[in-house]
Amino acid sequence: MSLSIPQASESLDDGPVESDALMHPSETFDVDPPYVPNHSELAAVEAFEERFLDRELSWLRFNQRVLELAEDPALPMLERARFLAIFTSNLDEFFMVRVAGLKRRIAAGVAVRAASGLRPREVLDAILNEAGQLMRRQCEVFADLIPALQGEGIELVRWDQLDKEEQKFCKKFFKERVFPVLTPLAVDPAHPFPYISGLSLNLAVIVRHPKNGTEHFARVKVPQTFTRFVSVGNQRFVPLEDVIGEHLKRLFPGMEIVATHTFRVTRNEDLEVEEDDAENLLKALEKELLRRRFGPAVRLEVEETMDSRMLDLLVSELGVSQAEVYRLPAPLDLRGLHAIADLPRDDLQYPTFVPTTHPQLAEVESSSPVDIFDAVRKHGNVLLHHPYDSFATSVQRFIEQAAADPHVLAIKQTLYRTSGDSPIIDALIDAAEAGKQVLVIVEIKARFDEQANIRWARKLEQAGCHVVYGVVGLKTHCKLSMVVREEPDGIRRYTHIGTGNYNPKTARLYEDLGLLTSDEAIGEDVAHLFNNLSGISRNASYEQLLVAPGTVRSGLVEQIHAEIDHHRAGRPAGIRLKANSVVDEAVIDALYLASQAGVRVQLLVRGICALRPGVAGLSETIEVRSVLGRFLEHSRVYSFENGGERRVWIGSADVMHRNLDRRVEVLVRLPDGAHLERVDDVLDMAFAPDADAWHLAPDGTWTRHQGTIHLQERLVERQRRRR
Repeated sequence: MSLSIPQASESLDDGPVESDALMHPSETFDVDPPYVPNHSELAAVEAFEERFLDRELSWLRFNQRVLELAEDPALPMLERARFLAIFTSNLDEFFMVRVAGLKRRIAAGVAVRAASGLRPREVLDAILNEAGQLMRRQCEVFADLIPALQGEGIELVRWDQLDKEEQKFCKKFFKERVFPVLTPLAVDPAHPFPYISGLSLNLAVIVRHPKNGTEHFARVKVPQTFTRFVSVGNQRFVPLEDVIGEHLKRLFPGMEIVATHTFRVTRNEDLEVEEDDAENLLKALEKELLRRRFGPAVRLEVEETMDSRMLDLLVSELGVSQAEVYRLPAPLDLRGLHAIADLPRDDLQYPTFVPTTHPQLAEVESSSPVDIFDAVRKHGNVLLHHPYDSFATSVQRFIEQAAADPHVLAIKQTLYRTSGDSPIIDALIDAAEAGKQVLVIVEIKARFDEQANIRWARKLEQAGCHVVYGVVGLKTHCKLSMVVREEPDGIRRYTHIGTGNYNPKTARLYEDLGLLTSDEAIGEDVAHLFNNLSGISRNASYEQLLVAPGTVRSGLVEQIHAEIDHHRAGRPAGIRLKANSVVDEAVIDALYLASQAGVRVQLLVRGICALRPGVAGLSETIEVRSVLGRFLEHSRVYSFENGGERRVWIGSADVMHRNLDRRVEVLVRLPDGAHLERVDDVLDMAFAPDADAWHLAPDGTWTRHQGTIHLQERLVERQRRRR
């Protein structure tokens, strides 16, 4: 009998199995039949043909909200600069993935009409138009911010605004540091048009031969090894491309510099990897990462002063349409403003915030940290709310103590994204080297983190960890950690289930929830799930978890319909969801049915929302808000009144097709009444009448209501009082 290793969209199994044992995701994760409302109920919703907002345009409006933070004069000056940088990075990724994917589907003839009713070409045209408006608006915000920063002693200047001493400094900097790494690439019969890497900033240069008058095009890449804005002292900065542009004669000696303009290309950088066995997957992914650099162009940004001859050449060589060209005021690419925002100016930034240890995990009157296992065993369940509760003294310490504890027999962990110098990785390696059984489910296809995850996967394997890459056809996105410990009364499982990645760096910036628990039923469920991910377990029945692609959608829809029954029976009913995105049509239709029945529905959505609230006869009782601020609202919460016996679920799953159908996701039901109150308190503040939040209108527009309750500021202040 031939044997092979089953391939998962992510990893190696620990041992060989029969070659015909490869399974489709639906065979590994039993999918509950969806709840089907009666015909008349369904017809009442489906009568509204245009009941879904377009997801792509909704995302653009999310990034518009980010831009509005940059426009807000009430925010600290450098934080406004940071939001401009975030806006740029967000839009870059949107073009690299969403726009590129849409173009690819149109070209292949497989694009279908969106749930919003728009044709693919209509969506693309609307994206290109709205994105252009937002980019020009960003430039206006930046132009207004420059004098405001100058008033605070921070000056972003151009070359002609430098004094002689500053220009002398830049000349030396160019000669000693920049010039040696520059590579001018000319275009002539012997030199084809050079490849322009995605998101690189470039100088397009026209040079002329002084004797025969022949002109040539040349490209000079602005190196990313240097800071984008060069400090000339006294908090004055000049763009690096200005320094290079002023010294082009050193790159083209004997030639006349006719014209110089900056430009920037965005390329399709999404990955397409066919899955086979795990080792081939690693190699295929590494190869695909190299190909990513050569994806087709999807956007061309050029300095608005660029002449038509130069622009025509770029358009022709890069293969972009005129609609994908954006003429913008220089400087292009404002991601470099992150460095400006990081300047040591506390007076122009958010007040310093230091997370505190959760009270149930707080250190006692001794110099040593509290024993995590004793604390969790004592309290049963500990609900963490990051970044207000310290990640380092809770989740990180949980894994580090497990690695060092001689009573710990095994650690099982999922990793989707983590930091480059991750103490989580170090602890898992220490545990394996100490002889503990360590299983790590590594998602090597986490978008834009693939290279780092491949590196960590190999490092973990070399240390003796059992590294698995998940289930064929699915990304492993759930956030799980389980510790198996031998104790006087027997084996006990300690589990962490979260809404955010095991990344100590983002845990200081992302708002997330996590449950540390010794609950036996939850531990049993998580153990079965790990067996599903690492082996070929057929146990897909869970008591305390909803697991995608099995039961998350059906579980949520069933609970929504239960709320309808409670409301009709006169029992307490209500639905409150907090998510990054709400797109899935089946869940949205269930929410519409609840609204038509009179159930109050409140959605707190950071990003995309395809649901139309406040439509007469369809969604009159539905309210949608969005909160943005210094922390990225990342937690997912699903709260149901349930006739007075409230049920609250937290976890990794957003209300999106990819989360519910193409990823392994987990929601856990919070078992403790005090924890439900803590979650409700956060939602109460977000939906208070005087809360500072954006409100979604039926037509898809968002309007900011600047109230007196700032959710994140309130929680920061509570944390400070707790210290």
